Amino acid sequence: MLEKLDAIGAQALKEVEAASSLEIVEQARIAYLGKKGALSEVLKGLGATDPSERPRIGAAANEWKRKIEEALEARKSGLESLELEKRLREERIDISLPSRQPHKGALHPITQVTRRIVQTFARLGFDVTTGPEVETEFLNFEAVNIPKDHPARDMQDTFFAGPGVVLRTHTSPVQMRAMREMGKWPVRILCPGAVYRCDDDATHSPMFHQVEGLWVDHGVKMSHLKGTLEFFARELFGSGSQIRLRPSYFPFVEPGAEVDVSCFNCSTQAGSGVVARDSCRVCKGTGWIEILGAGMVHPRLFEMAGFKDKSLTGFAFGMGVERIAMLLHRIPDLRLMYQGDVRFLSQFS
Repeated sequence: MLEKLDAIGAQALKEVEAASSLEIVEQARIAYLGKKGALSEVLKGLGATDPSERPRIGAAANEWKRKIEEALEARKSGLESLELEKRLREERIDISLPSRQPHKGALHPITQVTRRIVQTFARLGFDVTTGPEVETEFLNFEAVNIPKDHPARDMQDTFFAGPGVVLRTHTSPVQMRAMREMGKWPVRILCPGAVYRCDDDATHSPMFHQVEGLWVDHGVKMSHLKGTLEFFARELFGSGSQIRLRPSYFPFVEPGAEVDVSCFNCSTQAGSGVVARDSCRVCKGTGWIEILGAGMVHPRLFEMAGFKDKSLTGFAFGMGVERIAMLLHRIPDLRLMYQGDVRFLSQFS
């Protein structure tokens, strides 16, 4: 029996060493160490041997079992290393190839234009001030000289959130809050933010964005307003831009004016532009584009703010950010900026 064990052990070690795959190693383990393996079959006859020989046979069987298991483990480890090396060679990634560029986001065109406007007026000393979008009816209307019978108070123009509470229709309430809170001069603020009105078409939206400016101090004149807006127009639309003020009515300023900028798309002098004025789609052949409203602060607003100094004067202006963005980027429909179409928005990255 000892000779049989030696023969089986030697044969097992030979086959394991010659195994060329993990499957063959597993087959050898089953063939020699399994329940019906060669080593187990020999040990089944152990009961028929001389009792004095059994310890020697058992020790020899355990020794061969140990040697075969070690050989199996060593060969398995070697084959796994070879398999890993093969996979590394065949599945190697060429890191010298260019990678796929990740998608890069960008600021929304409304955000970009708002920042340009704020940065322009910041150079003149204007500070940014914000306020709540849900506003009291008093601050949104009466405090800025819009009486109860004014058409803008009608339901089709204003979103009412409750009795005496509205979604602000302009950022003028922010100016009133600032005048009430500030006790020193000058008051020189810029008020950007979202506003809400019952409009929805190619050039209007129920929610849009405004930037309003206010400058209050001793000796502020209409000429200061014009100079400020000329600086703004040249910074935003080009150094050759000009502005004109047309008399207009706004409840919170007196006198009031619509402000136009010279068309930056067509010629205002014969032969000096790239597009003939008559065919210009931006200014419709007029040579001017309306961009904002402005005027001298109405004395009534100073009274509502609690100012006692009668010598204070000031000017205010307000513009729609979407309109400025549409002019700068030639956007035909305001609603494009709110549809979340990546193809459209990626043009401004």
